Amino acid sequence: MKTLMPYPTVVGDIDVIIEKVALEGRDLSYSMISRTEHVVALHQVERAEWEEARIEVRVSLPEREIETGPWTDVGCVAVLTEGATNTRLARPLYKKPDGVWVGSVPVSRTLHRARASLMVSVVATVGGVVGRVIGTADTVWTIDLSARVPERKKELNIVEIDFRDGTEEWLVRFKDSPWLVETSGEMPTVYLNTGFEGLAPLLNGAGSEMERGARGLVVSQIADEAWTAMFHAAVSDLEIDGDGTPQIPSGWREAVLRHMLPDVMPGASLADALLEVHERRTDDQGWSELQTYIHQAAAKRARIPKHLRTAIRALDRAEVADR
Repeated sequence: MKTLMPYPTVVGDIDVIIEKVALEGRDLSYSMISRTEHVVALHQVERAEWEEARIEVRVSLPEREIETGPWTDVGCVAVLTEGATNTRLARPLYKKPDGVWVGSVPVSRTLHRARASLMVSVVATVGGVVGRVIGTADTVWTIDLSARVPERKKELNIVEIDFRDGTEEWLVRFKDSPWLVETSGEMPTVYLNTGFEGLAPLLNGAGSEMERGARGLVVSQIADEAWTAMFHAAVSDLEIDGDGTPQIPSGWREAVLRHMLPDVMPGASLADALLEVHERRTDDQGWSELQTYIHQAAAKRARIPKHLRTAIRALDRAEVADR
């Protein structure tokens, strides 16, 4: 798990919009960009041999907070990454007179294979240190090189159900649990217990700043448990070659491993990391020590540090207001 930043960071929303996408200099139809799903579909049959696309990005920052905060030299950076190819490309954005940050991010066909992620960070000089990250957009766009329709691939089911009502008999024994993660099916499922007092209103309501902070903490905790459970499920059911080499699975298990293995085994290739994790689990040599890195990787995906900072600041402001 990452430590809290030892310097001030941005609390307000950072909004990221993809304005348009050009493929080999030709603008794609807006139907290839989904602002609700935050996905861009780049697959075009008539352009199977394309070499480069360009993503036009527009970012809105919490301007008042940016202007009054304890930082200088504020900048905005768009970062395009893909775990499958270990590619990372950063492009600075520039600020327009109206306060909006814009810029262009290239997507090279030779550097990307399947799905790339586009995220935006705000950097500044804080406490005399240049280039500190003071904020990251919650929204991460997916640039899908193989999709014809801009839809986010579903890798997790969310089911809201009262564990006590008996329609799913096996859940009754867990009636005192607020949620449960189940990974034995074709798709992992998070069951949310609507019979747990206060959980449904907290997750579905708007509420005050403190309630939003509490909701963020709960959601990140659920996500943390889900990522951890999915990782363990993925590595416990691997297909093994005749020479003992584990094979990368398909479906959601592949996605989970590609997301988490770089943090569980930093610096190792995907194949080497999978082999090391498999050997540690089956031989029970170093498997216990590896749990720290697994939980850290899950917490990173669940964005626990960000949600914890937000909740702490909401609580601090509420205490000041009550004085």
